[in-house]
Amino acid sequence: MTLDAQGTNATNRAGLNGQAPRCDHINQLSAVEYGPPECKDCLAHGRTWARLLVCLTCGWVACSDDARGGHAKAHYRETDHPVVAALDPGSTWRWCYVHRRTV
Repeated sequence: MTLDAQGTNATNRAGLNGQAPRCDHINQLSAVEYGPPECKDCLAHGRTWARLLVCLTCGWVACSDDARGGHAKAHYRETDHPVVAALDPGSTWRWCYVHRRTV
């Protein structure tokens, strides 16, 4: 058994060949309708955003951490909805806030 820095069993969490384990939050998602392509919180404060993210649990659209507001992360903190995706057309990028990594 391999222990991590906290003394917990790291072997059970590891994937094949040292890969990160699959994010189970992906299995909990269902199809949602996305909100309009804008960050309502930024608009209310007269700010612009660099990139928009969509919550894959409820469809809420908000600015990424690259923006001054970081409203997508604020949405996660308020709701515990774990996975967001880039709203860019054709993008397959997704982020799990719980695991703090792309999924």
